[in-house]
Amino acid sequence: MLVIGFLFAGDSMRASQFDSILATLDRFRIEIPSWGFANTGTRFGKFVQPAAASTIAEKLADAGFVHSLTGCCPTVALHVQWDFPRGIESAPEVAGLAAAHGIAPGSINPNLFQDQIYKYGSFGNPDPSVRAAAAQHVAESIDIASRLGSRDISLWFADGSNYPGTANIRHRRRWFQEGLAAAHRLLSPSQRLLVEYKPFEPAFYHTDIADWGMAFLLAREAGPQARVLVDTGHHYAAQNIEQIVAWLLDHGMLGGFHFNDRRYADDDLTLGSIDPYQLFRVFHEILLFEWERGEQAGIAFMIDQSHNLKGKIEAMIQSVVTAQELICKAALVDHAALSAFQLSCDLVPAESCLQDAFSTDVRPVIAEWRRVRGLPENPLDAFRHSGYLERITAERSAHSNAGVSSYA
Repeated sequence: MLVIGFLFAGDSMRASQFDSILATLDRFRIEIPSWGFANTGTRFGKFVQPAAASTIAEKLADAGFVHSLTGCCPTVALHVQWDFPRGIESAPEVAGLAAAHGIAPGSINPNLFQDQIYKYGSFGNPDPSVRAAAAQHVAESIDIASRLGSRDISLWFADGSNYPGTANIRHRRRWFQEGLAAAHRLLSPSQRLLVEYKPFEPAFYHTDIADWGMAFLLAREAGPQARVLVDTGHHYAAQNIEQIVAWLLDHGMLGGFHFNDRRYADDDLTLGSIDPYQLFRVFHEILLFEWERGEQAGIAFMIDQSHNLKGKIEAMIQSVVTAQELICKAALVDHAALSAFQLSCDLVPAESCLQDAFSTDVRPVIAEWRRVRGLPENPLDAFRHSGYLERITAERSAHSNAGVSSYA
């Protein structure tokens, strides 16, 4: 059957490249976010979708359906405040719901930005009682992760200030250092802290963890189980994200991603919709690193998107399919040839190694991989003809105004 797929892919693809794609698909896993299935919006308004999920049961049902169509999304990122209505007491119920839909809990995301007490920050708040409340919430989140068997606790902070002179930047950095170190001490040996960064929004003068260097230093100071989490939307325009990825890989500090796309800032657009070549280059840096080291980098691939206009499930499937295509394209790069061209400063052939791989149509091979594994060859078409959207729209329309959430 795989020989048929190889012939279908065309004579331009060598057998070794075909095998590389299959091996990449077999090991590629990408986590999808529970909040990506719920009603969300912008600061200007929220556009409610009748089929949007408003309970954790509905979110996990949608996530399980996406996994059943794509075969590569076995875990779901969960948000403590939105997905655990009774805190840690909800953990067994969440685990049972996930298992019922053929998936498992993934990264656990504390909420350190929505409560009113965080108006002036969480870990960086001048009020020690607020810092203590934030630390307690993270501790509870780590406990939830332990009970669910989740490896990663993802930390994003909205902390910062809007006006010069209104915050002591150095003091806040030290408070962050103390808070992250305290959280690190609570980890089990198999768990990790992932420290995320963002240059601006909602803080517009200074953000306490504004770039990868700040996240790197704080993670290293926190302890050996802390890593940096890269959100592809959390960068200034034209920033070289793959260079950041390469540096973090070289230091052993790249823990994971929140994948999305953007045109201007943190737009939460569908993965690859604006600049698919950028994500291809990110995947290439990771695969090149793994080829040089001869081992997996242990990176958590995750999607972080919330869609106001596209259908929730359709957009998620679209993102997953795009991620599969782009990492398969990156797997086609001839690392040995590329390394030789780089060492000899042979620029055009070196660049062509990437361009030729990116230009290759890998969709026929992916479709064959899906067919052999009993998956629909075109997950989007399968979803559109499944009747699932019509069913949940009818079931959920009565409470479609509930469950509106926000995520940065």
